[in-house]
Amino acid sequence: MACAALLAACSSDKPKPTPLEPVAPKIAGRQVWQAKLTGVQFPLVVAARDGSFIVAGDDGTVLSLEVATGRELWRVQVGSEVSAGVGTDGRYTSVVTRGHEVVTIEQGRVLWKAKLSGRVMTAPLVAGERVFVMGVDRAVHAFDATDGKKLWVLQRPGDALTLGQAGVVSAVRDTLVVGQGPRMTGVDPSRGTVRWEASVANPRGTNEVERLADLVGPAARVGNALCARAFQATVGCVDAVRGSLMWSRNASGSQTVGADDRVVVAGDGSDRLSGWRQGTGELLWTNERLLFRGLSGVLVAGRTAVVGDAQGFVHFLDREDGQPLLRLSTDGSGVVGAPVVQGATMLVVTRAGGLYAFRPE
Repeated sequence: MACAALLAACSSDKPKPTPLEPVAPKIAGRQVWQAKLTGVQFPLVVAARDGSFIVAGDDGTVLSLEVATGRELWRVQVGSEVSAGVGTDGRYTSVVTRGHEVVTIEQGRVLWKAKLSGRVMTAPLVAGERVFVMGVDRAVHAFDATDGKKLWVLQRPGDALTLGQAGVVSAVRDTLVVGQGPRMTGVDPSRGTVRWEASVANPRGTNEVERLADLVGPAARVGNALCARAFQATVGCVDAVRGSLMWSRNASGSQTVGADDRVVVAGDGSDRLSGWRQGTGELLWTNERLLFRGLSGVLVAGRTAVVGDAQGFVHFLDREDGQPLLRLSTDGSGVVGAPVVQGATMLVVTRAGGLYAFRPE
């Protein structure tokens, strides 16, 4: 009861969302199809590969949809609620359940399951016929994608307190890159040995909570660079071939960043959006029109930076100056994760399980 009262007090103190201003559309965009899952109450990452979007719902349904039409290609029930999003290489698709199992699917059928030692909230990475999974404890597990055989585990000493949120697991060339606290760590994917480390933030504080600055995933890849947020601390980019920090800027917040070869865009703890020059970290613009609207992660695609909010609106901003270009609506529930694009089609997923495909023009 005391906890409930505290939560109620916190929610009553939360600032009200900034009312939306009218937007005169400066680009065209329309909804081209819609589909439905059960609710999505976990850190969903949508996989986009080879003409399909692959998504997962709370109840353990994993669904592959044709990008152009929304036609269902396959559907699988993994037998347990899902705790982390989807990873795929086009042939093998993996998710993690709340029962601490990694489940790998091939051509619409469950191929194998493997038990993990603890909780996972980060979507698996499937690459090179391997499945890489990172737990909340930052341990990284590598499995053979064909049969589920465990190949290696990387477990490193770390802080007692870790972030219960999706982290960074990515690949650049022949290096697996994982988030280890505020550091990006380059790992040999064949042996599980560390190649390099680069800190995106240097946490300071008087206690473990204040020093918590785990990297929030997924990272945005731009060529050889990976750009990510350190929880409530900084936004920065790392050269994942050299293993060196390119730049880092103070920026509170807890959602993922979006990036292309020109700009990195992210919201802060107040939902103030900022755009930094991708190569140098120079601040280009800020936008305070969406304060306290519960923004999602950001997608940068074409000339736009796209972000959803807690009321299901999808906002298209000019990546060059942050000015609004278009606003579209979904089902009124919050947008989960970040929008995902493949070709000319963008997919937005809501907490109520709505799948909305838009085609900006």
